Amino acid sequence: MSIHPIDVPFNKRHLCWFCEEPSNQTFEYLRLPHTPHPSLAIRACNECKQLAKANMLTSIWDCRAAVKDQLIIKYQKHLAIGHNWTEQELKESEFSCKVFEGFKNSAWMMYNIAKDRVNAKGWQISIDEQPISDEHDYSALQAFRFDDIEFSSITQAISHYSTTLGVSSEFVTQLVSVLGKQHFAKALTLARLNIGVTIGRQRQIIQDVIHEQDALS
Repeated sequence: MSIHPIDVPFNKRHLCWFCEEPSNQTFEYLRLPHTPHPSLAIRACNECKQLAKANMLTSIWDCRAAVKDQLIIKYQKHLAIGHNWTEQELKESEFSCKVFEGFKNSAWMMYNIAKDRVNAKGWQISIDEQPISDEHDYSALQAFRFDDIEFSSITQAISHYSTTLGVSSEFVTQLVSVLGKQHFAKALTLARLNIGVTIGRQRQIIQDVIHEQDALS
């Protein structure tokens, strides 16, 4: 299977495609039959790379949405600083002890770093100067509809139904990655039929689904 390095703008050559933090690593997205683009090699920081590997889903855009969702969850305390304070309020605050003084000095910086990572747009994916999609609106590529409900991304749908049905979001994510978004209902059914099974049993089910998919292809 050929893995295609994506084109990188000169001013982005040392940045993560997901969050635009400095990066010296590569994330490889390996396509499945339902993936609407070839296998890709993308610059990624270590944190985003690990998040992306755990949320491959059905396309690089769905993967990107999942990484962003996970960054928001992981850094929600840092992001909340911007809701609770302004930069000027922090500067003028009268924290006295060393702990609070440290917070005062670093809080706005942490907020800005987290905010910039979540808001980072990356760049349009192209291979040998040929875009892999004519779409410029990533939100349209990520949007997902199920049971007449519009979700901004497949990860939002997974989160919603995992909570509603009491199933493992990680298990549903893996099932959707293998089956594709068009078989979202089947992924939910399999997850509901196997509530409470061990991680090992989940892995076996995933392998069985992969073999089933290979036999059908």
